[in-house]
Amino acid sequence: MTTTAENRQTPSHAHDHAPEHTPRMHMAKLAPEVYKAVLALELAARKGLEPSLVELVKIRASQVNHCAFCLDMHTKDAIAAGESVERIVQLGAWEESRHFYTEKELAAIEFTEAVTVLTDGFVPDEVYAKAAAHFEEQELAQLIAVIATINVWNRIGVTTRMVPGHYRPGMYKS
Repeated sequence: MTTTAENRQTPSHAHDHAPEHTPRMHMAKLAPEVYKAVLALELAARKGLEPSLVELVKIRASQVNHCAFCLDMHTKDAIAAGESVERIVQLGAWEESRHFYTEKELAAIEFTEAVTVLTDGFVPDEVYAKAAAHFEEQELAQLIAVIATINVWNRIGVTTRMVPGHYRPGMYKS
């Protein structure tokens, strides 16, 4: 193992990694008003929700949407905020790892998947009911906004090919 300038461990075979891709465009520079509007939505959506829950939701939606940039960002933010690596790793298989999460977190994770993947054209009543049982109505509204917002970010990230690996926790805090 060798240590990089950022003081993180890198395998000695790191030189064998595939080259980093380049982004297709820089959305924040090309559509700054859109970027600012989504950022404002982001800040408004998370109000009143537990920060660790927000990060779990963002990570799960980003896993479903295959957004590498958002996965990089939100796993780093979650770890910086004290979330365990174990819970983050298990999130991809939460149905078999239920014992790592609270019932409220499980309801939020399942709800996140239902809102993110609308292949049936709707969020099932039983999934909504589970979430509604664990969140007060205002919290549930905020949770819907968080899920909608991370889906916007995921779609921007995937479409513009934002490059993961360079984010540092707190980089974009305003």
